[in-house]
Order: sequence, then structure tokens, then C-alpha cells
Amino acid sequence: MSKYGVNCLLTSYLFIVISSCNNPTNNQSDTNEVKIKSVSKTFNKPPSTFNDTLIVNKPTALFYHPDSLQLARIKALSNSAVFDGTMHDFFYQMRNARMVIKKNWPALSIIDSKNYQVILFIKKDSTKEFINLDSKNDAYGLFVFNTKKSPLLVDMTNIETEISFYMKN
Repeated sequence: MSKYGVNCLLTSYLFIVISSCNNPTNNQSDTNEVKIKSVSKTFNKPPSTFNDTLIVNKPTALFYHPDSLQLARIKALSNSAVFDGTMHDFFYQMRNARMVIKKNWPALSIIDSKNYQVILFIKKDSTKEFINLDSKNDAYGLFVFNTKKSPLLVDMTNIETEISFYMKN
């Protein structure tokens, strides 16, 4: 087959695929949308099995994790494929965040909070802020605290930008 014939064949195939995707008589996408809406539900993180308080009074990057029983409850409530994918994502996000913090903000102490329900942040001016981790629906997360401002819950996928703005101002 000539080069022209191959190009013509590929163009025809592409046109057929695109037109079939836009076909208004194709109700499959509507059916899938209804199925997705009926299956989806709101996930609420189970409460911590601990009620201890961690006190933070120095510049810190605080990673929080579920305790082992809480993690087992989360796993029981989740689809196994979703749970495994989420744990994979959290692992790599936290690993990357630790590397970025160690490289760019070595003055921040890195603390892991696993068996605590409440975090008490004490600022330089002695004001206190409590954060109940049960109120955070993510099983894993990162707070940054510089002792001058309120702690910031950081999006780990955008860590460099968020910590930069927080530490500057």
C-alpha cells in the first residue's frame, strides 16, 4: 500500500472514531453517567482510635497519618483497587514532600503524627490553635507551621509553591 493509501486509511479511521463519539443516538455515555452517579457516595474518614494531643511549638512540617486501626477501617470501607491506588499516591506524595522540605527548608523540623487525634500549635506570641485531625477527611496530609502564622494544610502535589508563599509572608 502506498504512503498516500496509509494516510487516507488513517484519516478515515480517525473520522469514524470521532463521529461515533459524537453520535447523539449513542446512549451508552448517558447510561454510564447514571450508573456512576448512583454508585458514588460520600466517604467520611473513620475517627481516630487515639485521643492524644501533640504539641508543636517550633517551625515544623507535620505529616499526619491514620493509626493502624483507623487505616484498617478505611480499607474496609473502600474498594480495594481505589484503596491501593490512594495509598500508592500518598506514599509518593509524602516521599516527594520530605525531599523538597529537606532540600529547600532544612530549618523545618519534620514530625510524623500517627497516634494523635489533636494537634496543638503554639505560636511565638503564645496564642494556641487546635486542629482535630478527625475533622480532616484525608487519611494523610501535611501541615506547615512557622510559629508566626496559623498552620497551613499543604497540597502535597503543589508543595514548593504553597510553602514558599507561606514562609515568605
